[in-house]
Amino acid sequence: MESIFSLDYLTTLFTRYGYGVVGVVVMLESMGLPLPAESLLITGAIFCATTHKLQIEGIIVAGVTGAIMGDNLGYLIGHRLGLGILRKHGPRFGLTPERLLLGRYVFLKHGGPVIFFGRFVAILRMFVAILAGANRMPWHTFLFYNALGGLFWAGGYTTCAYLLGSEIAKLSGWLAVGFGAATLVVIGVLFMFIKHNEKRLTEEAMLAAEQDERLKDPMP
Repeated sequence: MESIFSLDYLTTLFTRYGYGVVGVVVMLESMGLPLPAESLLITGAIFCATTHKLQIEGIIVAGVTGAIMGDNLGYLIGHRLGLGILRKHGPRFGLTPERLLLGRYVFLKHGGPVIFFGRFVAILRMFVAILAGANRMPWHTFLFYNALGGLFWAGGYTTCAYLLGSEIAKLSGWLAVGFGAATLVVIGVLFMFIKHNEKRLTEEAMLAAEQDERLKDPMP
């Protein structure tokens, strides 16, 4: 079976759908669907750097636009449905009770900045907009942090991946292989770090739920 991130598959995907596929996938993930938006941004940027069949500016604009639009739609969904509906139906979409509790704990503890920094954490990125709406965060505050997070996340990851891809394209032979292997190791370490801290935060949230009345009370 051909990998979704293979060069041939990406060539077909971007040739057929252009920048739109990036914007749509990022938007849907920001609304809470479990899609590989971050991976698509990174591979799309490397695709631009190594094939020059798309412009990196287009990937950035599509990513930022999709992130802002998706988060605003997620905010609206959370605002309309409320936390009770999320608790009831969230597990179908990966929003387990533990993740919901984690999201509420981080959101109530840190407020607006979690909208910005949550964009860089896969689990929070999928649900933070919904939680913001369900917790009735003022929309203008949410929009500010949402736009700022989307700009730095999509723009930052895409630009860094593009520059990395450009450097790899200049290398050859075992040097390119070694550089790529080192990059994979770094990505793997970062992934393990995030997973470790997700577990730690979940445990903290469970303890906080026993003491914080806002987390103990029945959700609306």
